[in-house]
Amino acid sequence: MNKVDLSKYNNDWYSPGANVLKRTFWYYTNRIFLQSYWLPISFIKVLLLRLYGAKIGKGCNIKPGINIKYPWKLQIGDHCWIGEGVWIDNLAEVKLEDQVCLSQGAYLLCGNHDYTKSTFDLKVKPIQLGEGAWVGAKSIVAPGVKMGTHSILTAGSVLTSDTEAYSIYQGNPAIKVKARSIEA
Repeated sequence: MNKVDLSKYNNDWYSPGANVLKRTFWYYTNRIFLQSYWLPISFIKVLLLRLYGAKIGKGCNIKPGINIKYPWKLQIGDHCWIGEGVWIDNLAEVKLEDQVCLSQGAYLLCGNHDYTKSTFDLKVKPIQLGEGAWVGAKSIVAPGVKMGTHSILTAGSVLTSDTEAYSIYQGNPAIKVKARSIEA
């Protein structure tokens, strides 16, 4: 049987999309202004994210205590909500279309490792959340997932595959449990 050999791990092929100076400044900006709870003012966070290359629409509400890996790989539509403790680990592009809600502690994960390789190679894939999608509290969205328009991932669930529009998903791994209907 082969074994994992982490001494041979190499992700030189991966580019975070910014030079080391920009990444360093972002690290401290993120720690001081986004991850902390002392600055509850959303529009300042939006301005900082835009300054570092995020594309953010109007009316975005960002709560304290969030973590964003690389803002230059982030696109947020109009009137999106990002709750406390959200972590957007965007080693690849993350796109939130309009009216998306990320509840407290949600985790969007764009990177993983290839457990079939002895070198434990890094794998990255983008995430896209369709218009009106809602990721429940303490839920995880895995690399490469596309959530359909107005679909829901319930609290504490793990989404490893794409969702259908107007559908509710639950569990680990999340499965479709019913259709979503929205009253006027």
